[in-house]
Amino acid sequence: MILLVLTLACGIRLLYPFTLMGMSRWQISLITFIVPPLLLIVTTISIVSMGYDGKMLGLPSSRFSYSTSIIFLGIALVKFIKTTLQGCDSVKVIKNYPKQVINNYLVRIVEIDLPYSAQIGFWNPELIISSGLLKSLDLNHLKAVIAHEEAHKNYHDTFYFFWLGWLKTISSWLPNTNMIWEELLLLREIRADKEAIKNIDPLVLAESLIIVARKMNLVAKNNSTSFVEVCFHDMNTNSRLEKRIKALFEMSEDLENDNSHINYLLLVLLPLLSIPFHN
Repeated sequence: MILLVLTLACGIRLLYPFTLMGMSRWQISLITFIVPPLLLIVTTISIVSMGYDGKMLGLPSSRFSYSTSIIFLGIALVKFIKTTLQGCDSVKVIKNYPKQVINNYLVRIVEIDLPYSAQIGFWNPELIISSGLLKSLDLNHLKAVIAHEEAHKNYHDTFYFFWLGWLKTISSWLPNTNMIWEELLLLREIRADKEAIKNIDPLVLAESLIIVARKMNLVAKNNSTSFVEVCFHDMNTNSRLEKRIKALFEMSEDLENDNSHINYLLLVLLPLLSIPFHN
């Protein structure tokens, strides 16, 4: 059973990118990213709950599947605890940063030269802005950055990408994991940009992106982004900057999300149907 589900999980990932009528680029990426690891989690839970004795649909239960499931769930639990603790540490650290009101928004200031801004936290994150960013941007461009960050907060991106980040850590060995993850990060930033330009000039936001990108290119790139952190700046600036700026000035349905794709998530519950057939 575990081998069958593993084959299915790999197959779903290998199909990416695919086109499905009625689904946006965001929906396809999200479904392809989360269904395989969730399918593995539900399957391993089902196998462990049934044990390694008895038969299912006339076939003997496998000690291999049972042992593999125990190991996988153990690793997933350890990864979850580690990711959660890292997130809690990040939240704890920012509490030491001084507060300041900028454009009627309460932010925390971190004294570094890097032009940096980010929402850090889980469901209700706090906005962090570096002194380097304050020195790099004038008030209008700073307003654009804050509008972008507020969009992340309104979408609760830190919370949802905490869970997606955990799924990434336990499924990094599946095909196309990094490629789909990078696509989700790009679409997340484009979505925040689109929300921000409802209240600001898209040209100002584009200029802010370029200014920050130029400054970022002057610093070391050995920084990492936490799973409870979403940033205006982009560590892969050169590869995404052009796409983000282009998206600011064009109409696109790539980010449409009417929740109809949620039905596809019911697929991950199919392994639970096997439990009644175990004896």
